[in-house]
Amino acid sequence: MFEVVAFWRKMRAKAAAFGLVVAALLVFGSQVAGAAPNWTLDPSASALTYQSVKKNTIVETNRIRNITGTLSSAGDARISFDLNSVDTGVDLRNVRMRFLFFETFTYPTAEVTAKVDPAAFADLPAKRRVKTTLPFRLSLHGVDKDLEASVVVTMISDTQVSVASEAPVAVHVEDFGLLPNIDKLQQAANVTNIVPTASVSFDFVFTADGAKPAAVQTVAASTAEVGPVATDAAKANFSDEECLNRFAVLSRTGAIYFRQASARLDAKSRPLLAEVEGVVGKCPALKVEVSGYTDSDGSAEANKALSERRAQAVADALVADGVPRNQISSTGYGEDKPVAANDTPKNKALNRRIEFSASKFAN
Repeated sequence: MFEVVAFWRKMRAKAAAFGLVVAALLVFGSQVAGAAPNWTLDPSASALTYQSVKKNTIVETNRIRNITGTLSSAGDARISFDLNSVDTGVDLRNVRMRFLFFETFTYPTAEVTAKVDPAAFADLPAKRRVKTTLPFRLSLHGVDKDLEASVVVTMISDTQVSVASEAPVAVHVEDFGLLPNIDKLQQAANVTNIVPTASVSFDFVFTADGAKPAAVQTVAASTAEVGPVATDAAKANFSDEECLNRFAVLSRTGAIYFRQASARLDAKSRPLLAEVEGVVGKCPALKVEVSGYTDSDGSAEANKALSERRAQAVADALVADGVPRNQISSTGYGEDKPVAANDTPKNKALNRRIEFSASKFAN
């Protein structure tokens, strides 16, 4: 949820950046290549941090690292955030945020779009620094929402502008359908009372296309790591620890679906299965067991048979997509090993699950 807040802020920051860039375009358009330029976000000089609170009092500060963005000379702004670049400082926490909160296997990016009115920044050339409120649209987790943010726009030079938050921005996760994912985080991390609102701060730097980027030391950049970071997609293989982290968290997503009382996989399972395939391929030294579980409705014998068929269906799907058969096994445990009491529909749904575990190949 902290990530969500970060994203809201990001979006607002981006919108602000957009406004600043437009102002710069108006002022320096005739000085850059003889016409108003387009602008590109400089990820190495930009920063976005967010703070989240768990157990009501424990504050954690994290960031989103990979950000891209453009602003056209016409005032059309578009910023994209790679949610797989969530950086908490701990690999396991990163994976939880990605798979359990943002569900990056289905929603890998967030995006901000804005239309900036150049007239709103007509006095920026003289003031060099302007505070304003800018509207923007944030697309996150399949939800579009119109928002606005208070920002400070600063002309660093004729070819660089900064857009920064005037104060931390509060973002509410329920606006993007992410509130249920807070429960997943709490269960996975064994923590309580994660506050469903985060505080986000940002400082984004844009450079005119064709201009040579200058070394920019912003306040945000001086106190936190900035710039792109390598994500899972760029790694050839994972360490054993990274493999185990990913299998453990993927097992908690609840994103593999079957027809009722059937072992037939639903098409909605495809995004998570693709993610699992990618992890298995980068963990060649490990053998993966697909485990199936059911709730307690029905007989124990029938439940065990159903869980075995479901686990086998998942294993077969992975093999069909290229995972070596000798790297995958399947087992059904039926109603054994419940993760919750079988006393409510919600708890029964938690017990109907597919899990992934890994171990070293036997010598």
